Amino acid sequence: MLQKQDYSNFWLGCIITFITSVILFFLNYTLGKHPFFLLLNNDLGIGADYFFKFYTNVGDGIIWAILLLIFLKYKKQYIPLLISSFIISTILVQICKYLILPNEPRPIAAIEETALIHTVLGLEPHRISTFPSGHSASAFCFFLIACIVITKKWIVPVGFIGALLVGYSRVYLAQHFPFDVAAGMITAIISVMASLAVQQWWTKKKKVT
Repeated sequence: MLQKQDYSNFWLGCIITFITSVILFFLNYTLGKHPFFLLLNNDLGIGADYFFKFYTNVGDGIIWAILLLIFLKYKKQYIPLLISSFIISTILVQICKYLILPNEPRPIAAIEETALIHTVLGLEPHRISTFPSGHSASAFCFFLIACIVITKKWIVPVGFIGALLVGYSRVYLAQHFPFDVAAGMITAIISVMASLAVQQWWTKKKKVT
């Protein structure tokens, strides 16, 4: 059975993530989808370009495979949580991208005045399938999973900032609107909540057998 402090970190992580997503949705509504994007997409210099160009890969799919290898060695009891989080989040993201809102334009295709958009040299922005941000969904899944697996309190602020930077990188690199990032956060909450139920079921099943 998972320890109480694991739940404490997890629920705090969920609350912070949810509040942040609501703020992003609200600002998107009040400022406008395109103006809010352009505000956050502002050029912060070559240092930021390089940092976000590489840091955005923290939300890449390959990280799931790396985490699986780590869990196989150090956290085998949480493998059901990790695998189910990957499966559920992937299904939700793909359904939204290709069934609910297929071909939804990304910033570079949606904003007519493309000269206003800051892009990073060597990285070509995608043009369609913007909703939700898959990188943001994965990054926040990693954060919430960490809140369950790691009992130390520092994981909440450190993990949240790390995940939020991935979300911001998607806007900075002109790959997504803030609205898409907020949706990725909600996707992560739903996915890890469902996966926690899978983990609890698996733990109880092992105890019985």
